[in-house]
Amino acid sequence: MDEFKVTPWEVSGKVDYNKLIERFGTKKIDQALLERMRRLTKDLHPYLTRQVFFSHRDLDVVLKKYEDGEKFFLYTGRGPSGGMHMGHLVPLMFTKWLQEKFKVDLYIQITDDEKFLMRDLSLEETHRLAYDNIADIIALGFDPKRTHIFVNTEYAKTLYKIAIKVARNITTSTNKAVFGFTDSSNMGISFFPAMQMAPCFLPKELGKGDMQCLVPAAIDQDDYWRPARDVAAKMGCPKPAQIHSKFFPSLLGMDAKMSSSDPRSSIFLTDTPEEVKKKVMRYAFSGGRDTVEEQRKLGADLEKDISYQWMRFFEEDDRKLKRIGDDYSSGKMLTGEIKTILADRLNAFLKSHQKARGKAKGRTEKFMLRD
Repeated sequence: MDEFKVTPWEVSGKVDYNKLIERFGTKKIDQALLERMRRLTKDLHPYLTRQVFFSHRDLDVVLKKYEDGEKFFLYTGRGPSGGMHMGHLVPLMFTKWLQEKFKVDLYIQITDDEKFLMRDLSLEETHRLAYDNIADIIALGFDPKRTHIFVNTEYAKTLYKIAIKVARNITTSTNKAVFGFTDSSNMGISFFPAMQMAPCFLPKELGKGDMQCLVPAAIDQDDYWRPARDVAAKMGCPKPAQIHSKFFPSLLGMDAKMSSSDPRSSIFLTDTPEEVKKKVMRYAFSGGRDTVEEQRKLGADLEKDISYQWMRFFEEDDRKLKRIGDDYSSGKMLTGEIKTILADRLNAFLKSHQKARGKAKGRTEKFMLRD
């Protein structure tokens, strides 16, 4: 029996990513594929070299088509159930890098309908959160000429025409088997997967042809893309491809779940410098030893230490990251020191992000797709 669970709505236990590749039937991103991408992009994002993005479906097919002169498009999304935290930015920052390197269009779906159906939130609240989240997304610096954002309940006229075509080709038994729906699941959430699959085929609906879709997302979203791939031929489109990321760890430890409802587990994009420092110093699970003497002698366990693991996501300089890892694992650096480094790094990022977010609120319409 598996000791961990991964679905679009629940991640629990210590995830074994090799087992997850086997379970989902995806492929590991190997060195040959990385070198192929490097030839096209000239360099590699740290999330690739550090295996944050570790798994794929048909990424090799997308690259081959691109080499042959065929364009693809990117699709990712965000479910507005609350304010965004640092972990929500991981797939978005990597998506931005892909867009810049390949000069392709990006479609970002904001699933306010899903959060209304799955959470104790009103439509008014999910709508408000949608635009709050959109400001954070725009603040990352996406190209407004190539980035198209839409809110499901506002763009339903276009999406629904695609979704019903998808839904007609997926049986209720498949829907239950893939997503775990039961007789007590509400009717709306049973239909929602068709809405999330719809953007895989959106450019064709918009008259832009049957380009292949590449979805950068955390691997818990993979359930959506398997049925989407199954119906692609009937939609007259290539199978959507995916590139999957690992999960961003909770401050409370590698086995703990990051939750927006538990402020101890996350650094939110609206946190103040004081809040960031307090959370990191108090809650970031340490892989260091119990005493200074033991730490100097034995060093820290980097695999367990959350401060170091977070640095793998937010420190771009490989040499600096290696120096920190070497010093901390050898005992030269103490837990308090690496926590201070992390807090300073996060606060520098958030200072810039919060300034950009303020400006982004006045630029929303430049990015929005409307029916």
